[in-house]
Amino acid sequence: MPAIRTEKELEHARAVREMFSGIARRYDFLNHFLSANIDKRWRKTLAHKLTDVLANPDALVLDVACGTGDLAIELQNNSCAKIIGTDFCRPMLAIAREKNSSNNFAIPYLEADGLNLSFADETFDAVTIAFGLRNFSNWQNGLIELCRVLKTGGRLGILEFSTPSLPGLKQAFNFYFANILPRIGGAVSGKRNAYEYLPDSVSKFPNQKNLVMMIEQAGFKNVEFQNLTGGIAAIHTATKI
Repeated sequence: MPAIRTEKELEHARAVREMFSGIARRYDFLNHFLSANIDKRWRKTLAHKLTDVLANPDALVLDVACGTGDLAIELQNNSCAKIIGTDFCRPMLAIAREKNSSNNFAIPYLEADGLNLSFADETFDAVTIAFGLRNFSNWQNGLIELCRVLKTGGRLGILEFSTPSLPGLKQAFNFYFANILPRIGGAVSGKRNAYEYLPDSVSKFPNQKNLVMMIEQAGFKNVEFQNLTGGIAAIHTATKI
């Protein structure tokens, strides 16, 4: 049963949904432009880590907080598994569905809150989430919910911004996120507050090792992480106990 959320958590969810609805049409362009397309390689890396699951024609994989569908599409590429995407932002899902036509896919995209997924316990062979966990109003409860819908032995894959590990990179990364990204993102999208929220949410999110502990506490084992681009982002993988 999903955890009961506080009024503060509900307000956070409403604000995040409204924010992403406002930038949906410029979201992909800005993601790729502001990351110099590195984000595409990061998604490929996560999909590669789930190769064994994706090669199984009987496997069912859920991509949570799928946004405009980029990770779901990457998972479906050269995959035999059934991929489903969910997000609580309807304008983002509309774009994801449009991409089905251009990619000749039929990925089902369902409107659902990542903290209260409308699936039975032990449904999926793998669950993924890319750049979505830090937007949850309660990260621990989100991890518990992802664990709930996974089968025993199912795989978890998380791609998220993290804490840079290379000397000097953390300072440069923080300067870019705090000073340059909001200006460019705001100018292109017309929603500067959304791109001021991004560095704020990243700065508050647990670092790699702390996220490992949270994942373990949510009911997972064999938790590992791989730093990407000097730790700007990281992939965490785990298996449900």
